[in-house]
Amino acid sequence: MKLVTCLYQGEERVGALTERGVVFLPYPDMNTLIETASPAALAVTGQPVPPEDVTLLAPIPRPRQDVICLGMNYRDHEKEAAKYDAGAFAKDRPAAVYFSKRVSRAGDPEGVIPRYAGLVERLDYEAELAVILGRTARNVRAEDAGDYVFGYTILNDVSARDLQTGHKQWYFGKSLDGFTPMGPCILTADETAFPPSLDISARVNGEERQRSNTSLLIHGVAEIIAELSAGMTLLPGTILATGTPAGVGMGFDPPRFLEAGDTVECAIQGIGTLRSTVR
Repeated sequence: MKLVTCLYQGEERVGALTERGVVFLPYPDMNTLIETASPAALAVTGQPVPPEDVTLLAPIPRPRQDVICLGMNYRDHEKEAAKYDAGAFAKDRPAAVYFSKRVSRAGDPEGVIPRYAGLVERLDYEAELAVILGRTARNVRAEDAGDYVFGYTILNDVSARDLQTGHKQWYFGKSLDGFTPMGPCILTADETAFPPSLDISARVNGEERQRSNTSLLIHGVAEIIAELSAGMTLLPGTILATGTPAGVGMGFDPPRFLEAGDTVECAIQGIGTLRSTVR
């Protein structure tokens, strides 16, 4: 099942995306749906609203907590990042790199990435698989981790590389308003095998820049959930951004950062395409 948040006649609604359109569900928002229902329990009935009558929003427009992100979680991206700035990105041990990304309002499909001229000179994109938890997770064993996953979506971990490297930590350069486009939907966990093995890619102005598969994660979804939940409580609706493959702007020689007017398309097999324009 594909779940969406959309705008319909000026009202924010939650629904299931079907071949005939969006069937609205009786939940006030996606956070409530995730907390109180499982995909198997959702009854999709009623008359679909044609796709042209709704505007898709980020599936979770207002996450209740910061997004938890994985840094350098594909081997090829780890190498290109260290080549760009070894002081900021080189890893001296094999442990997972975690950081958080502040998001007060997630960017919508077909939305805008702010350029921040005068503040940001090196604007970059990162196509990522985002894992959404559906249950409170504490001391979860890796072999049980799949039971805690509600679904998956696409997240573009937009990054200001100059702020990220200049401050010697990643929080500010990852967390500017508009730096978390998400969508276009949540693919519920029952629609794909666990752990997910899905093709992932990114295009800038139609040119393919990134292509990989989520099976190539260094630290897989089960390991991430088990490790984090060993020391912290992960609530329903928690979003885990699992990292990006090679091909980001800083990985080119010379680097190819985003400019005003550029269009970025992040795609994941089975989920769809998240399209954003730099403005």
